[in-house]
Amino acid sequence: MSPEDRRVWRFIGAVALCMALSVPLSMALGVQYDYTLTHVALGGALLGALCGMAGTFAVLRGQSLIGDTLSHAALPGVALAFLLFGREPLALLLGAAATGGLGILLVNWLSSTTRLKQDAAMGIVLAAFFAIGVALLSYIQGRADARQAGLDKFIFGQAAAIIARDVVILGAACLLIGALLLAFWKEFKLLTFDPDFARVNGLPTGWLNGLLSTLIVIVCVIGLQLAGVILMVGLLIAPAVAARQWTRRLEQMIVLAMLFGAFSGGSGAVLSALERGLPTGPLMIAVACGLVLVALLFAPQRGVLWQLRQRRRLRGEV
Repeated sequence: MSPEDRRVWRFIGAVALCMALSVPLSMALGVQYDYTLTHVALGGALLGALCGMAGTFAVLRGQSLIGDTLSHAALPGVALAFLLFGREPLALLLGAAATGGLGILLVNWLSSTTRLKQDAAMGIVLAAFFAIGVALLSYIQGRADARQAGLDKFIFGQAAAIIARDVVILGAACLLIGALLLAFWKEFKLLTFDPDFARVNGLPTGWLNGLLSTLIVIVCVIGLQLAGVILMVGLLIAPAVAARQWTRRLEQMIVLAMLFGAFSGGSGAVLSALERGLPTGPLMIAVACGLVLVALLFAPQRGVLWQLRQRRRLRGEV
């Protein structure tokens, strides 16, 4: 193991230790972990870990907007599922997954059959699906019955509504996605860094791309209740971006992104409990973006302050 790898693993251990100590520290500062806060914090940490896993591959493959596209494309599915089945949670999630998957298919079709770049295709699909979703929400809110009240919480999230069943679902999703990443680790790694070589060697790149997209769809749909449609992309991308500044190895990056994501989700929930009226989802994203800022400033070799120090040293030598 190289000295740089040992340094990064020591840093990962330090981050894990800080996360373990954050709970007793917050209790010492007066945070009361009641039923609601416990489930919200656990749900936020599990969702952050999920986003760290899926977001790592999205960032490395240059698909940082994929989460934004997915979360916005899920909105019309939520509205249509409500019109057909009411406020049944499973139906709402399935509707979100259906239109989110359709959005990804449209992005892939536009970028492969037309001259549009992938970012342009994502922008078109995002705007179109979100406009349809907002129109459907406006129609639902104007209906005579009051059952639709609160459905627009899918836009900004409603973390306080998380119950034990939601935490179990998030834990099961973590295990499932983690197992799939381990099972296809070599294939996903090759597809991420050299897709042409993977195709030449006979790997089913189309099927593997579809599987990765499906995993990201699952993460985005599950996270709608916590982070909401608009902010979900932040939790998907920010932990991976922060982790990328500290390491050059995929396995270290994905572990670090999971830790950063779990810390962001749990800390956002705890911070929202300090004062009545503070929103949980936006605070999760704020913590994740704060970690990105710290990484951009202080990360070895890549951080701004590190590079300024190296330039000053080089000028002194010259």
